[in-house]
Amino acid sequence: MPSFDIVSELDQHELTNAVDQANREVTNRFDFRDSGAKYKLTEKQIEMVAQSDFQIKQMEDVLRNKFAKRDIDVRFLDFQAITTNLNEAKQIVVIKQGLEKEQAKKLIKLVKDSKEKVQANIQGEQVRVTGKSRDALQTIISFLKKAEFSRPLQFVNFRD
Repeated sequence: MPSFDIVSELDQHELTNAVDQANREVTNRFDFRDSGAKYKLTEKQIEMVAQSDFQIKQMEDVLRNKFAKRDIDVRFLDFQAITTNLNEAKQIVVIKQGLEKEQAKKLIKLVKDSKEKVQANIQGEQVRVTGKSRDALQTIISFLKKAEFSRPLQFVNFRD
């Protein structure tokens, strides 16, 4: 029986490259020189540190540009509020990956509303769609690509 999986995953290598390029640009820009502004990448978040909230907003624009140049969807990022103290400002950017239960349920509802003869099941942080014909699965993929969703979706493991 043909099937495919719907996931929402970010390429870690591209993420690392985008953050490194943003760090390089911030260290070389004249308005950031000797300010100590930098990006710190951990597994699930990016921390932006600068002297003022104005610089943090400029760093946010730099990060968004680097993501766009590397074809990484910005919907993976969740920008938190800027926190400031006397000598520095910080902003945490949470990296959202995987499909949560509510999002997976919305996907299943969309698949059922399409009136195609396929079944959708939640499997951890992904949704598996199975059907009798390959054409029905391709119709579902094109239907979901047109639908507005809060996170970017990828369609993987297409099997006949």
